[in-house]
Amino acid sequence: MSNALVILAAGKGTRMNSDIPKVLHPIAQVPMLVHAMRAGAVLTPERTVIVTGHGAEAVARVAEAEDENASIAVQEEQLGTAHAVAQARAALDGFQGDVVVLYGDTPFLQPDTLQRMIEARTKNDLVILGFEAADPARYGRLVMDGDSLERIVEFKDATNEQRAITFCNSGLLVCDAETLFSLIDAVGNDNASGEYYLTDVVEIARYKGLNVTAVACDEAQTLGVNSRADLAAADAVFQEQARSELLDLGVTLMAPGTVYLAADTVIGRDTVIEPNVVFGPGVTVESGATIRAFSHLEGCHVSRGSVVGPYARLRPGAELAENAKIGNFVEIKNAEIAEGAKVNHLSYIGDASVGAATNIGAGTITCNYDGVMKHKTTIGENVFIGSNTMLVAPVTLGDGAMTATGTVVTKDVEPDALAVARAKQENKPGYARKLFEMLKAKKARRDKGA
Repeated sequence: MSNALVILAAGKGTRMNSDIPKVLHPIAQVPMLVHAMRAGAVLTPERTVIVTGHGAEAVARVAEAEDENASIAVQEEQLGTAHAVAQARAALDGFQGDVVVLYGDTPFLQPDTLQRMIEARTKNDLVILGFEAADPARYGRLVMDGDSLERIVEFKDATNEQRAITFCNSGLLVCDAETLFSLIDAVGNDNASGEYYLTDVVEIARYKGLNVTAVACDEAQTLGVNSRADLAAADAVFQEQARSELLDLGVTLMAPGTVYLAADTVIGRDTVIEPNVVFGPGVTVESGATIRAFSHLEGCHVSRGSVVGPYARLRPGAELAENAKIGNFVEIKNAEIAEGAKVNHLSYIGDASVGAATNIGAGTITCNYDGVMKHKTTIGENVFIGSNTMLVAPVTLGDGAMTATGTVVTKDVEPDALAVARAKQENKPGYARKLFEMLKAKKARRDKGA
């Protein structure tokens, strides 16, 4: 049977104390909403509807960037979760199949849990996702009778016996589209908040004689984010899981707790990651590479056998071939570093290509920006760039070329040529002593006047 996703992403998240919609706050540098969308995408849904509200335009942009086919429904007034799901009705017009309701601030749902919910739906009209809570606190309790879910009891309405129940409601559900909207139509708002609660569909379904059950998952999968503290805790959960997976895959993390990963970080086996390395979005590191301490990588590709850092920065578009070396305090941006090339010390290489076995001396800079446009520097194979060379783009250096230390290169250098562009040195005997005496006398006069 086909299915559709309805992801609720309308809340402001008052406790976040932020102008940014709650679901756009990132975990592992990816918005929570995108985590939820990717979790649901394993079901290959026929339709995906994002219900927006606070910051609707910003939420819609993120949702559509992740899935250009996603539909956007706007909940103009936040009147409760049942009311939010009702806003998806038009986007699901004509759809026949199951609707899976997810929350944009519940980012850790696992594929097998969703599959079990879908399987349970084949024998039941309505399926709720529950979890065994270590501390049930004020969660709604799921009152079961065997495999049948009798009702959801909110903490404030529960008896002492019901409060002892540890099987709690996550808010996620699966139901046939037609049935779901008929249940929502029957939900009222006769409560202290005057809101339409999605949890009420369970009691209504039971009243109509429908079969209702609950599927259990680990509590960590239902972790919701309502505050900055929750966000930090959720990010910590992700990092711990991601690091554990890398270790199982054969990656060496010398100090696992100091390595920060993005949601899409890919690292091959036998790679060594030293302490205090940060991975931004879009990083792939092949097997057998070494990322040394205090490096920052984003939007880049590091090939087998390469060494990066310590204290290196790889920015988007950095492409390192096998056995490349990027060393201390080096920044690479939108540049290809070919096999065996070295950029070892205190250099910036941007909008450039560096040929195989080329050596870039310390303090070298590609001057790629003229204040309006970016220009490319092309460096051939087996080139030796002397320390403190300025390469003023656009410029090309042929294979086997060399630049003298301190050279400013403003025109192309042919293969095997030596480029020298610096002023002639002149030594003036005794001038240093005379200059210092003059400066000291000037300072003494100024201090006396003060």
